[in-house]
Amino acid sequence: MREAWIIDGVRTPRGKGKPSGGLHSVHPQELLGGVLSALGDRGLDAGDVDDVVMGNGEHAGDHANDIARSAVLTAGWPVTVPGLTINRFCGGGQQAIMAAATGVLAGWQDVVVAGGVESMSRHSYGQPLDANNPTLRRRYPLVPQGISADLIATLDGFDRATVDEFAVRSQERAATAIKEGRFARSVVPVHGADGTLLLETDEHPRPGTTVESLSSLPASFARSGSKPRDDRGRSYDDMCREVYTDVATIDHVHHAGNSSGVVDGAAAVVVASDEYAKAHGHTPRARIVTGAVRGAEPVIMLTAPGPAAQLCLTKAGMSVSDIDLWEINEAFAAIPLKVINDLAIDPDRVNVNGGAIALGHPIGATGAMLFQTVIDELERRDLSTGLITMCTGGGMATATIVERI
Repeated sequence: MREAWIIDGVRTPRGKGKPSGGLHSVHPQELLGGVLSALGDRGLDAGDVDDVVMGNGEHAGDHANDIARSAVLTAGWPVTVPGLTINRFCGGGQQAIMAAATGVLAGWQDVVVAGGVESMSRHSYGQPLDANNPTLRRRYPLVPQGISADLIATLDGFDRATVDEFAVRSQERAATAIKEGRFARSVVPVHGADGTLLLETDEHPRPGTTVESLSSLPASFARSGSKPRDDRGRSYDDMCREVYTDVATIDHVHHAGNSSGVVDGAAAVVVASDEYAKAHGHTPRARIVTGAVRGAEPVIMLTAPGPAAQLCLTKAGMSVSDIDLWEINEAFAAIPLKVINDLAIDPDRVNVNGGAIALGHPIGATGAMLFQTVIDELERRDLSTGLITMCTGGGMATATIVERI
């Protein structure tokens, strides 16, 4: 039976998503082209690549016009290599890898490079995708993700101390991982056009963060949640309460310190058939076992990772206890906390090298980065299986199981 193997993967460091960040001066086409070039330097024959599939969350401004194809050309790869850019919001990079695996397993392709890119410091911040659509708004009174995260925290009883403690743990684990070089195999430095080193390690983490230091940060979404938003005078909090009638008050607990960081970055993973890998002398690192996507109620928006992960397990004939390491994207602290509670996961198996709260979340690239993180760590610990899951905008989630080879 044909298999989809992960041969290699590289990523940039995550740069702070602001004009002063280490990667702001680099066009996102260049960031993505750089990781493609790095794969070539590590032994991939670009001429054999059947497609390049990349996730991106903006598709406008510097990210417009099929950035996957632009990156192929920027990297100097053969013009015969095509490129496809897809958008499943935060899950775009993970979805790209699942699309690559689908093509390989179907026998349509032998080698696909998949991942994603997001230079959040260079976002155009155009009109939201759901803006001013009266039909959609009447059906679902959609609110910003931060409000949805606070609604989850309210319903599941995660108070401010709980989410802050989770954030501190993310920072502590990331600091240890960086100090011990656990990301070294995957991270490639980024240089400027003149060869100057711009960034060689993730620059968003804040080692030394404590619950006490986080306690001084104001809740980010309390003010926006209470402001009237429509011609009926409803606030976002009102809209949540209309759908979730048992909620009297939204407990706003999320802030910049316990939410995912805004960063720049790119990542790429080589997915190949087992036949191709054997024929060309490539040593596989992991097998893609199965993947799943799931939708959920779109006002609360961020609750689908648990159902997506469970669907993945069911399809694979596995249980929670069969997974050695979990990567649950830390869009907001309440998201992994809910998945941990709902699926009864051992917290010591989740995000063991920190997550997006500490490291940052370069929207389209994060999924591919999580694959690399979990595979690197499975190898380091001599373990077998990992599950990656991510919440996305619109009330969806992606999930994938990988097995170390």
